[in-house]
Amino acid sequence: MPGETNLTELLKTMHPTLNEGDYVFCTISSSITIDHDLIIGSFKEKEGLTIILSKDEADKLNLTYSYIATWITLTVHSSLEAVGLTAAFATELSKNGISCNVVAAYYHDHIFVAKKDAVKAMDVLQKMADK
Repeated sequence: MPGETNLTELLKTMHPTLNEGDYVFCTISSSITIDHDLIIGSFKEKEGLTIILSKDEADKLNLTYSYIATWITLTVHSSLEAVGLTAAFATELSKNGISCNVVAAYYHDHIFVAKKDAVKAMDVLQKMADK
């Protein structure tokens, strides 16, 4: 299934869902081995491997982080070729003073916002979907 590309349909059916827990971004060197089942997402950069995982797991592993986030999933199956979805919700969140870190995966878009902004972000996203 290729996913939705129509921006109007994407916004109308994005259905933001708040995942339980607190999440953090950490960077690790290639010499550290972490169980892949603990990692929510990762990206290899020249400075190291950035991983996203639960704060509880990062604490157990004694990993350093500086940002505690809430994870919101847009449950609409968006196409990787869809144009404008990220810009639309990032603009609305920005207008409301909310920073977002976005991961576009195969089926869904995932938004990480500061824990303190979780309720406000969900409200902004739901209002976008209700238009």
